[in-house]
Amino acid sequence: MQLGELEKLVLNHLWDVGSADAKQVFDHFKKSRGGSLNTIQSTLDRLHKKGILKREKQGHAYQYRAGMEKEAFLGQLIRNVTQDFSDDHDHLLAAFVSLSADLDEAHLDRLEALIRDSREQKKDN
Repeated sequence: MQLGELEKLVLNHLWDVGSADAKQVFDHFKKSRGGSLNTIQSTLDRLHKKGILKREKQGHAYQYRAGMEKEAFLGQLIRNVTQDFSDDHDHLLAAFVSLSADLDEAHLDRLEALIRDSREQKKDN
């Protein structure tokens, strides 16, 4: 799934604030990015049509929110990209090892803790 620059910015903003209408999103970006309210409305609508955002009508405007947590979304993106090249999980693991070369000790410790937590959850299920 391809996302444009503005789509990524809007999605990150919604993860930060929880939910917002088009005017609130526009107000957030108007000083730093410029653009028009119409552009923001179109971007929100595109993200909704892609299934990335949920929306609910409140008064005359839609309230938008991310359709899934950031971690789950990033995991889905990684799965989609890696499946385009191979279904072999060893390639995925090798890619994570390659990425981890840039991590500092604190992040490596956090990664180990997340792996331990994931294993514990699997045992409990």
